[in-house]
Amino acid sequence: MPKMKTHSGAKKRFRVIGSGRVKAGASHRSHFMRRRSQDMKRTARQGIILFKTDGENIKKFFLPNFF
Repeated sequence: MPKMKTHSGAKKRFRVIGSGRVKAGASHRSHFMRRRSQDMKRTARQGIILFKTDGENIKKFFLPNFF
């Protein structure tokens, strides 16, 4: 049976934090930032914590070696 490989795109987009939950970058941050409110830009800088089921799917299928 071959080894499970980590998805290369997922390595760049997701992090598993200390509590075991999955953190991702916020969306809509690549361009057109001048029309976004300062509050949106400030909160998007921190990234988001995914919902429990989404995080479990990411860890199971894309990041098998990271937890």
